[in-house]
Amino acid sequence: MEILVVKDEYEAGRAAAEAVIEALADSSSPVLGVATGSSPLSTYRHLAEAAAAGRFDPAPVRAFALDEYRGISPEHPESYHAVIRREVCERVGLLPEHVRVPPGSAEDPVSACAEYEAAMAAAGGVDVQILGIGSNGHIGFNEPGSSPESRTRVQRLTPQTRQDNARFFGGRVEDVPEECVTQGIGTILEARRIVLLAQGESKAGGLAAMVNGPVTPECPASILQRHPSVLVVADEAAASQLARRI
Repeated sequence: MEILVVKDEYEAGRAAAEAVIEALADSSSPVLGVATGSSPLSTYRHLAEAAAAGRFDPAPVRAFALDEYRGISPEHPESYHAVIRREVCERVGLLPEHVRVPPGSAEDPVSACAEYEAAMAAAGGVDVQILGIGSNGHIGFNEPGSSPESRTRVQRLTPQTRQDNARFFGGRVEDVPEECVTQGIGTILEARRIVLLAQGESKAGGLAAMVNGPVTPECPASILQRHPSVLVVADEAAASQLARRI
């Protein structure tokens, strides 16, 4: 695990974007795993700038999102369908028909999740997965206690995660959905390269548990210690509790 500590969100986004560009450069059919939340927004801005400068071609890139809420319409402005459309398609320039988001509104989520997994496999798997990390150590929406072998599935959100995400819903935790569909930890681990971003003091505990602590389901991100190619990009606040920096 490589840990890069930078001074601010801008530098984190720049470093992560360069890592993504490098990871996709040698693929004739590049596949990107995209995340939502605040952590990757600077990365998408830098990817957009690289595309405008001719250093990154988004046209052939296919993308799969990590997760989606259940219980809100895909047209809701805070649905991850809408966020990915704004930040990945409209901003970076990926073609909408090349981008998929987990089936949060599916009437038969079990079948829909299996189909989502099959589509990722048919695309050749993810070349590089962008991740954030929750204050409780979750990746995607894999909450503490999630199995390392878990696949794309319906997951109930913890009160902590709903409280953390209330800022996207006008501060109203009651408006944050109680369930989601998320790629599983086992699914995430199949990405050939992982770039994880952590910014702000609220992420310091989760990041320290991921890097310093034992591999345990109580910190889902800790399983990344066992992945062969992980880059962690953290600002000074998020890195404040790390025992080591490489």
